[in-house]
Amino acid sequence: MDIGSLLNALILGVSIASIWLIAALGLTIIYGAAGVINMAHGEFIMLGAYSSYMLQYYFGLPYLLCIPASFVIVAAVGLVLERGLIQYLYNRPLDTLLATYGVSLVLMQGVRLIFGSDPKYLAAPALFSSNISLGFASVSTFRVVILLVTALCVLGIWLLFYKTRFGVQVRAVMQNKEMAASFGINSSRIYMMTFALGAGLAGVAGSLFGVLAIVLPTMGASYVVQAFLMVVTGGGSLAGTVVASGVTGQLQSVFAFFSNDTFARFLIFVLIVVFLRFRPQGLFAQAGARR
Repeated sequence: MDIGSLLNALILGVSIASIWLIAALGLTIIYGAAGVINMAHGEFIMLGAYSSYMLQYYFGLPYLLCIPASFVIVAAVGLVLERGLIQYLYNRPLDTLLATYGVSLVLMQGVRLIFGSDPKYLAAPALFSSNISLGFASVSTFRVVILLVTALCVLGIWLLFYKTRFGVQVRAVMQNKEMAASFGINSSRIYMMTFALGAGLAGVAGSLFGVLAIVLPTMGASYVVQAFLMVVTGGGSLAGTVVASGVTGQLQSVFAFFSNDTFARFLIFVLIVVFLRFRPQGLFAQAGARR
């Protein structure tokens, strides 16, 4: 066995895990905090990619500035969606699922009408097109950038939810909305802000994915399934999503090393189905039931 190739596969597994994780972060926040199954999450990712494309090619904004700008733009879209539609559908999971699916179709067709169906491309700085040599293995510089951005997002979310007053309010609303209201916490405002935050993180993911692949109106569908798998497998918590993404990313890379990428994905999906059959609550179940 070629040790260098195996090490390269393990490093690639970390890269795959970071991609899956950043795609799932926003969904984790929206589902964990508000209990909303957001079927439009993939289209939020797509909007992030198109936002970066628009800013880069029409306004000449450098790519590194397009990433935070995409967060702001998609977060604003999420805020409008939550205020205009989602806030009326809380505690109605089937209605929310159908409504967000309809929104995903509207967003997809709207982008197709504005930008067309032809593929678009994001240009990353030339510095990110090189490879970093790590002894026996090498890794793309841009994949390292994705890993660093993902780590910063996870750290920022952890600090926000566990080291700030806002985080305490979010966790209080998650546990018991009525009790939180008795302490003066505005649950409607909390839901609005968490939905916008989750949408903004999807925009960041789209800005990154637009460099790895072509930008298309349908690109979100290829990421949303993976994002849902990570959230469900992790149990709907931030820690669970991080662990689920890390484990599945490494397993997919190792399986692909011994077979091929298609068969590796098949094995991953089978393992997830079997795991959820015996532990439907996921890796880290929520501490208490939502009220």
